[in-house]
Amino acid sequence: MVRKYDGQEHRRWPARLVRQDGSLLVFDARFDRDIEHDQLGTIARNTASTEYYWLDRWYNVFRFAGTGGRCRNFYCNVNTPPEFDGEVLSYIDLDIDILVEPNLRYRVLDLEEFEENAHRFGYSREVRLNAEKALGELIGLIETRAFPFCE
Repeated sequence: MVRKYDGQEHRRWPARLVRQDGSLLVFDARFDRDIEHDQLGTIARNTASTEYYWLDRWYNVFRFAGTGGRCRNFYCNVNTPPEFDGEVLSYIDLDIDILVEPNLRYRVLDLEEFEENAHRFGYSREVRLNAEKALGELIGLIETRAFPFCE
């Protein structure tokens, strides 16, 4: 479940935990309905994604599959470290995203939305610094083709 900083639920979808390795949780998901997304357009019902969450990191990575399971794109979210109770994984979306093409070209998205919500919700200095650090870490993983961008 994705929440915004004010606690309002933003999105939810079914997923199945397929692997846990230390703080890394990997889920397989199929969207149970069409989702309208500002940057991705329509995520069609039954779209498959592999989702990488770290319980101690301020981001996650989705690998969306296209035809034949090939990588359609990656979508990275900057967020608070997720919580997982064994049933439901939840986190607070901090607005900054990165859209990554299969060739690993990327675009940072929603920096303006981050600034607007930081002001609106009063993000603490710690939240702002961790979000900026997470963005830098994600860009480093993409540019060095590190996990999960090497698969």
